[in-house]
Amino acid sequence: MQFDAQYYFKDSLIGAPEIPEKVLSNGFINFVYDKDNFSAGVRYESYLNPISGFDNRYQGSGIPFRYLTYRNGELEMTAGNFYEQFGSGLIFRSYEERGLGYDNALDGFRIKYKPYAGVYFKGVLGRQRSFFQTGEGIVRGFDGEWNINESFTSRAAAKTQWLIGGSFVSKYQKDQDPTYNLPLNVGASSARISMNSGGWSLSSEYAYKINDPSTSNGFIYKEGQALLVNAGYTRKGLGITLGAKRIDNMGYRSDRYSVGNTLIINYLPALTKNHTYILSALYPYATQPNGEFGFQGEVFYNFKAGTLFGGKYGTDLTVNYSRAQSIEKTAIDTTGNPDAADLGYKSDFFALGKEIYFEDFNIEINHKLSKKLRMILTLMYPTYNKDVVAGRTGFGHVYSNIVILELNYRITPTKNFRTEIQHMSTKQDQQSWAVLLAEYSIAPHWFIAGFDEWNYGNDVSSRQIHYFTGNLGYSRNANRITIGYGRQRAGIFCVGGVCRNVPASSGFTLSITSSF
Repeated sequence: MQFDAQYYFKDSLIGAPEIPEKVLSNGFINFVYDKDNFSAGVRYESYLNPISGFDNRYQGSGIPFRYLTYRNGELEMTAGNFYEQFGSGLIFRSYEERGLGYDNALDGFRIKYKPYAGVYFKGVLGRQRSFFQTGEGIVRGFDGEWNINESFTSRAAAKTQWLIGGSFVSKYQKDQDPTYNLPLNVGASSARISMNSGGWSLSSEYAYKINDPSTSNGFIYKEGQALLVNAGYTRKGLGITLGAKRIDNMGYRSDRYSVGNTLIINYLPALTKNHTYILSALYPYATQPNGEFGFQGEVFYNFKAGTLFGGKYGTDLTVNYSRAQSIEKTAIDTTGNPDAADLGYKSDFFALGKEIYFEDFNIEINHKLSKKLRMILTLMYPTYNKDVVAGRTGFGHVYSNIVILELNYRITPTKNFRTEIQHMSTKQDQQSWAVLLAEYSIAPHWFIAGFDEWNYGNDVSSRQIHYFTGNLGYSRNANRITIGYGRQRAGIFCVGGVCRNVPASSGFTLSITSSF
């Protein structure tokens, strides 16, 4: 069970509006029952009314998630709501991200079948969740996967492991548009392969989608393509990962007219580091489904204790670089042929565009200074194209330098003090920021924390605002209660390349979670 509520104050200084209800809340309770080969679940949700920043279409209460599952040997069947993913999710992923107010669960049937060792099949059919309703479109999909080593006893313990798979998904929606002749069925397919051998790993997936005119792509009749490649090497004290992707016109929704985070069938990973510190997450990246190239590389190295850089207790060093930029597009000229379909553009698969959407170079040093004191130092140099990522105009790129120092001091085995000192310098947007955070915890029950986020560098002196926030929390067994008071600045909140706008707010917060 989880219940979140906020009491709002009007705060014209930060742009927090008057909330007529004064109190807004989100809550849910989830029941799951398992016995032998049978399981069932039901989730009740209530938004009275939705907390500021969540879509108002969540308003109300009801049971949007319920299911029955039965397993009989190699066969498993589910009726009702479910979450599922094919491969990397490039053509199908149904999942929930509660912090974003995102939930595209399917309502229908799912079948899983394992006819032989190492061979797996999945089939899904249903409509996607749309707040307390379901979308108009019908989603059908099939996935097959073969773990080659599992199928052969002689290869089960081999050093090199192989897996191949493929998927097909189709969505159906009526054509009632007076302007366009729209496809009723839009299919997408993908193929994938992965290999692990000792410390080496390599995986790749390619996806193709037929023409799918929609609001998100401007109703062009162009096919979509996506390629995702990841490689890695690990051994004791060392880890190296490399990733690359190309996405071209891969927006895929069960309703061609939907916008925002609604009725999305697939998942397109951001391929950027998911930062959690306040200032490092100030300008997060959102995946651009209409076209982007993405690259990421990361190296982790442990300097052993007793060495020059390891010191007495050892040091962990992580270096990460990621970049997202446009793909090259050449418009298709249909002059003199008014009946020609709008194919939008042509794009060489390996041609990079010139516009940078996002770039991030960061270094993290994690070092234990003494038996009780640990330091984490983070240096970041991000570039953020606000016009493209945030959908704004006239802002251009934001270039910034960020320094973050986190200190953890263990006073006793049950008492810990943690502080964060953060600074971001930039000449664009709202200019420079500073953050000071302090947290004191007494295990296993209590914690108290407070921080100040200060936009001290703003060119407008009246906008050099302090965003104070304080929280007090208590935990016992599986129960947790947190109360807080403070200001929330307006901005964008992202998880894995999926984002939502968060409006400015000021007031008290309450959060209660429990399991039983």
